[in-house]
Amino acid sequence: MTKPEDISFGYLLSDVTLLFRKHFDRRAERFGLTRAQWRAIKMLYRREDLRQNELAEQLEMEPIAVGRVIDRLQAAGFVERRPDPKDRRAWRLHLTPQARAVVDDMEEISRGLRRDATLGLTVDELRQTLAVLGRIKDNLQALDQADEAPPA
Repeated sequence: MTKPEDISFGYLLSDVTLLFRKHFDRRAERFGLTRAQWRAIKMLYRREDLRQNELAEQLEMEPIAVGRVIDRLQAAGFVERRPDPKDRRAWRLHLTPQARAVVDDMEEISRGLRRDATLGLTVDELRQTLAVLGRIKDNLQALDQADEAPPA
């Protein structure tokens, strides 16, 4: 009898991720935004006035990597840093009108890619797939937490 650990799926997940990224980048090229930049804009659109470390937590990225993304977005005119009134060492992140102007177009690109990627799937099949992937993610995150726990 086959056990779950006997079924190799890591390469397939990696391939799907790479293909999704490639096609997203190709479609979004006209805006000059990378996926990481788009994710940051999208998160700030939903929850503006975040500190950089809060944005990093929301995006599940390292703060230094988010800092580089924000630096590029600021240089391109999509994000501005404003002083935090409660902590003069910190900055709050805000979208510019330029960023707000591309949100709907970028959402349409995302929707179109999801539509193309899920062609032939039912909503129930996709929901089940997402539930399984969510459980796999939870299991892997639990491994991280176990690694970080102090020895008993």
